[in-house]
Amino acid sequence: MSRPFAEGDQVLLVDAKKRRYLVTLTAGGEFHTHAGVVAHDDVLGRPEGLTVRSSRGASMVALRPTLAEFVLKMPRGAQVIYPKDLGPILMLADIFPGARVLESGVGSGALSMTLVRAGAIVRGYEIREDFARRATRNVATFLGEEALERYVVEQRDVYEGIDETDLDRVLLDLPEPWRAVKHAARAMHPGGVLVAYTPQITQVVQLREELEAQGFGMLETIEVLNRGWHIEGQSVRPDHRMVAHTGFLTSARLLS
Repeated sequence: MSRPFAEGDQVLLVDAKKRRYLVTLTAGGEFHTHAGVVAHDDVLGRPEGLTVRSSRGASMVALRPTLAEFVLKMPRGAQVIYPKDLGPILMLADIFPGARVLESGVGSGALSMTLVRAGAIVRGYEIREDFARRATRNVATFLGEEALERYVVEQRDVYEGIDETDLDRVLLDLPEPWRAVKHAARAMHPGGVLVAYTPQITQVVQLREELEAQGFGMLETIEVLNRGWHIEGQSVRPDHRMVAHTGFLTSARLLS
């Protein structure tokens, strides 16, 4: 059911050139752009999909941001995992409602909010306090404060160990994920799934060697490439630009 925009909501303003701006609505607030000023009060109390005009007459469509749009526009300090990889991670890790997940290297919270929205109960390990705070804030901003009942971040180093036991899933976005594998093997139940995101193929090689040594099997490494298409009347062709390599996704199951 559609609901009108309220104070504190996130709104995505899309201009005529399809540029996107993420704004947090406040009574009496203003959004300033090169095309003029948009008053927040013109959006508050109205349903999404409306068209608003700036002080200079430019039109913008107001929509609630999708998860993918929020991830690309949200405040961040660390590089995020892009939407093209977030979807495959959900499938590779087989995330389900109630899954007990350890995520290490939470960064700005892109993967965290994806997991929590899919119904998982997520414990995050993050060595940087500022990243932990930002991730928690981003999850609460997009999913609401109630989401923090299923999302807790600890400032700690996963390389030194994992306190949780009987975990369903472990997700790693770390420079040296192989150093966490032995701890993950002790913390997970047999059949549990581990997924790691690594930018470099040399990281993948070392990770897979350690996974096999620690009793993991069914190893798989993939790379997701995203190419859009230009379709305008009879003009149909691949886009000149594409989102190619961002990282490798390696999944494995604990067998012993």
